[in-house]
Amino acid sequence: MTTATEHAIGGAVPKQRRGAAATLHDSWVVARRNLRRMTRIPEIVVFGLMQPVMFVLLFSYVMGGAIQIPGTQASSNSYIQFLMAGIFAQTVTFATAGASAGIAEDMTKGLVDRFRSLPMARSAVLVGRTLADLCQTAFTLVVLAVVALLVGWRIHEGVPKALAAFGLLLLLGYAFSWIGALIGLSVRSPEAATSAGLIWLFPLTFISNAFVPISSMPGWLQGIAYWNPFSATVQACRDLFGNQVGPVDSAWPMQHATLMSVLWSLVITAVFSWLSVRKYRSASG
Repeated sequence: MTTATEHAIGGAVPKQRRGAAATLHDSWVVARRNLRRMTRIPEIVVFGLMQPVMFVLLFSYVMGGAIQIPGTQASSNSYIQFLMAGIFAQTVTFATAGASAGIAEDMTKGLVDRFRSLPMARSAVLVGRTLADLCQTAFTLVVLAVVALLVGWRIHEGVPKALAAFGLLLLLGYAFSWIGALIGLSVRSPEAATSAGLIWLFPLTFISNAFVPISSMPGWLQGIAYWNPFSATVQACRDLFGNQVGPVDSAWPMQHATLMSVLWSLVITAVFSWLSVRKYRSASG
């Protein structure tokens, strides 16, 4: 059965379809297009894997023995248990830059105008792109988890809780991909999108509990780190993996990290998906 979109390619543009089912179908078509592109250009996936793997190896073998977590002795093994939740979270959020660059590239190549001529939901282009990025992020997490196991990281709370932790990571990554979508729609070139997609992520990830305990930071910075959505997901993953090294922070967001992680991800998704779709409509209107 031919769809309305396929009819549009061969002739006059019919009236745009309505309804959630049509939007989901259109989104999946766009997602498949992006996933197919990733398989045809494997360098995208390979280079996306290199950075997190290098972070794991450098932190575990170069700096792990020199960083001491309060209440423990400095050792590379104890630090790798502490570190991996932060590396996982950093990996899913750094995928934001790829989403920004991909959407900016589609804008500059005129694909937005082509999509606009089709009888498809306006949100489908962005939903499809973010879903494709989510699939790539999931693959990256699998490879990164294997590398982490090889260097000594372990799961101590069982497979179901570990899967729940990876679910939180993917939810955070999906939320941040909408931030990347908005950035990609707001700049004029893929190069600018890549820079804009990364520059704000460095303070976000380092002013958190990802690499060092928050208690080691200056007092005025600790409050920011505790309420950082990145910190909530990292702490929730440590709890679910059973990787808590040293005492748990008594701050409310850290004591309710799983709840805060879900709430932050849902709020970010709701706000930035709305802003992105609105920006897309104005950019292609």
